[in-house]
Amino acid sequence: MKTNPVIQAAIDLTAGAVGGTACVITGQPFDTAKVKMQTFPTMYQGLVDCFVKTYKQVGFRGFYKGTTPALVANIAENAVLFMCYGFCQNIVRKIAGLDRKTNLSDLQNAVAGSFASAFATLALCPTELVKCRLQAMHEMKLSGQIVQQHNTVWSVIKSVLQKDGPLGFYRGWFSTLLREIPGYFLFFGVYELSRTFLAFGKPKEELGPVALMLSGGFGGMCLWIAVYPVDCIKSRIQVLSMAGKQTGFMRTFASVVKNEG
Repeated sequence: MKTNPVIQAAIDLTAGAVGGTACVITGQPFDTAKVKMQTFPTMYQGLVDCFVKTYKQVGFRGFYKGTTPALVANIAENAVLFMCYGFCQNIVRKIAGLDRKTNLSDLQNAVAGSFASAFATLALCPTELVKCRLQAMHEMKLSGQIVQQHNTVWSVIKSVLQKDGPLGFYRGWFSTLLREIPGYFLFFGVYELSRTFLAFGKPKEELGPVALMLSGGFGGMCLWIAVYPVDCIKSRIQVLSMAGKQTGFMRTFASVVKNEG
């Protein structure tokens, strides 16, 4: 019996929200270190150095700067992504001339996931901008690029609104789009291929939680390996624009290649 589309959307929304929350709780310290090293590569020699210096300078709480917007960002991204994924699968079926009961191929699922990620960027970009700025605020002050340090979510939001207006929250949106569309094509593609492989000829729907976790892990690895350079550019644009450096994607990319290789 086929699940009602509205009920299925609600299930996907809830699953995405729960997944996003789990992601933030476990990964926030590593995400904070990632943003710091991406934006200020000369300040840190590696992950361990970044962790040690952050702890010495701002304490344990420094690893959880931007947790609230990170939580909102992950919940929003996963919720919108997985809710839209089901709808995008139906769109792909229509384009391919398939009926609603026909299962999509792994490639078609990858295309549907890629379509869905474009919608997710609209919710993701503003929350990631606030998150990244909070995570790198200490370094911005330390490097002398800003005078006033904003330490709360509301103070960052207020600063963006006063300086750039509502559209200021979409600094780095193009970079986010360039990251999400190919990234989630790979994520859903590898995820579905892994499920097919781990099913050993049986229906994929019968896979247990361990196989699903492994499939998601493989998909996530492929996503980040492919799009990490674009994520680095996005972080720099969103953080450094706080100091009035409104460099776009291509100029930021060229600057990184020229100065850092």
